[in-house]
Amino acid sequence: MDDVGLVHKHLSTGTPVRVDGGVVATIDDIPAGHKVAVRAIAEGAPVRKYGEAIGIALRDIAPGSHVHLHNLGVGPHNLGLATVPAEPPVWTPPAAPTRDHFLGYRRPDGRAATRNYLAVLPTVNCSSTVARMIAQAANAQIKAEGLDGVIALTHDLGCGMAEGTAGDDILRRTLRGYAGHANLAGAVMVSLGCEINQPEHVLGDGPAVETLSIQNLGGTAATVNAALNALQAMASRLAGLRREPIPVSELTLGLQCGGSDAYSGLTANPTLGVAADLLVAAGGKVILGETPEIYGAEHMLRARAATPAVGRRIDDLIAWWQAYAASNNAELDNNPSKGNRDGGITTIWEKSLGAVLKGGTSPLNAVVAYADPVTATGLTFMDTPGYDPVSATGMVAGGANLLAFTTGRGSVFGARPTPCLKISTTTRLFEHMRADMDFDAGPAMSREDQIRHGIMLFEALVDMASGTPSKSEALGFGTEEIVPWRMGAVL
Repeated sequence: MDDVGLVHKHLSTGTPVRVDGGVVATIDDIPAGHKVAVRAIAEGAPVRKYGEAIGIALRDIAPGSHVHLHNLGVGPHNLGLATVPAEPPVWTPPAAPTRDHFLGYRRPDGRAATRNYLAVLPTVNCSSTVARMIAQAANAQIKAEGLDGVIALTHDLGCGMAEGTAGDDILRRTLRGYAGHANLAGAVMVSLGCEINQPEHVLGDGPAVETLSIQNLGGTAATVNAALNALQAMASRLAGLRREPIPVSELTLGLQCGGSDAYSGLTANPTLGVAADLLVAAGGKVILGETPEIYGAEHMLRARAATPAVGRRIDDLIAWWQAYAASNNAELDNNPSKGNRDGGITTIWEKSLGAVLKGGTSPLNAVVAYADPVTATGLTFMDTPGYDPVSATGMVAGGANLLAFTTGRGSVFGARPTPCLKISTTTRLFEHMRADMDFDAGPAMSREDQIRHGIMLFEALVDMASGTPSKSEALGFGTEEIVPWRMGAVL
């Protein structure tokens, strides 16, 4: 039984409301989207929402009181831990998939693509400006039917780091994932020449990508010309490439949430969870991430683990993140932003209990490191930070050819080469930011409505995979949002 209720419109001090047992209480001044105590809560007691603990009462809380930062915090560890199942959980999807194929591009090696880009990928920040110059010139000069454009996948790393460290490994894994992404019909990798992150270290025996060195070629102009020649040759090979029916089982969907509010866990996230379940039921792949944003809800994922080893891996990640945050003089409850808290979210436990709902209800089949290839069908958890651009970058590097992004405060985000569909938690936000939002989950307040809207969302994702542009694509988002996870010392 929950200890708090959600205030749907601003209530002024003195407003009478009925609380536990039908008693009439006079409430505090409470903003819309925030929590009101529906019964007395003693200091030190867990405070429950979604049927789970969202924190610990910092003082006695009377019925009708505003429950927020002044009287609610997190304890030293999570509550309500579940055991790791000995057998895979029995799962029934909430509905049957309504689509069995999308219209995509089939690559020569058999992989399925939802978009058709050429890319310029710098190895280091020092070659990022040249990469942008190349992409700008190429988009003006190179035209090919079905080509979505030439993009510069710039970043600010690649040197000033020690070889063989975690940060170095993450960067190389991320760039390798982008270089070989199915949504790229071809790529050119541009290095400065003297950086730590050399092309051969990134590519290894992986994707076949043409490499160019600014220093070896004699400077910027020569590199731009060489890259244009290479890209023109790649574009010429696209002649005759058309979208064709491909099973939806070949879609890999990355799940993101940003600018969350109190409605994220009530509308958009469970609605996206239904769409994710439908893709899993169709044989596809789904990636849930943002490890700091499962803290307080990790027991719910552990209980869905397909094997005990998968469940234990979730525990290992939480322990690592607690130590990582502490080593940087932070704690995981620092994750909720000002906007999250203005929108009614108080603690990381509360945020996590809503965020984990994006992953639906299917078994958790695998746990992978940041930017690792996602190969298991069904639901995979990827270890990523909660910061949206960094998390999405890891998922795209891991092979996501679709992204879905829920927001309550109104995040503006897009991704290339992977299209991103934006989902609002409320109709008010959808109407207010119509040019940025693709799907309104505001009406999905009941489980029946979440299933109905989840089916609609699944179909919208298949449409986007088939070429329908997202709002973020129309606005030109997707190049500044590539942010590999920065880790370790800058030397």
